[in-house]
Amino acid sequence: MPRPVTPPIAADAIIELVDRPGRPIVLIERKYPPPGYAIPGGFMEAGETVEQAAVREALEETGMQVRLTALLGVYSEPGRDPRGQTVSVVYVAEAEGEPEARDDAQALAIYPLDALPAPLAFDHARILADYCRWRETGRLPRPLV
Repeated sequence: MPRPVTPPIAADAIIELVDRPGRPIVLIERKYPPPGYAIPGGFMEAGETVEQAAVREALEETGMQVRLTALLGVYSEPGRDPRGQTVSVVYVAEAEGEPEARDDAQALAIYPLDALPAPLAFDHARILADYCRWRETGRLPRPLV
């Protein structure tokens, strides 16, 4: 039986800076289309776990060593990525220090949750809304079933 053709898997990490008041988050400005601000992340590589991909992508894009603390959710809406269907596994992570734009990041900045930039790429506005709700209530987003 041939292997099924499936969408690629991405791993993203919402990086909370635990050494700053209010635990602001790090967002990158994308260097490549689609434009906008995004949660650091990218595609899994063969031979790594989703968790390893999230940690690697955070380091590649922000220069930060992160510690994953929670699984926020899996986002798989077919239209979420204009380049084609992608499944994204989104983690919450902690880090300390000063991030810097690297790899696919044209720039990056640190944002409090009440002052997020626009436009946000992909479905990251929805993901960050889920994250804000999780921070406020401790409840994970409900699946879209």
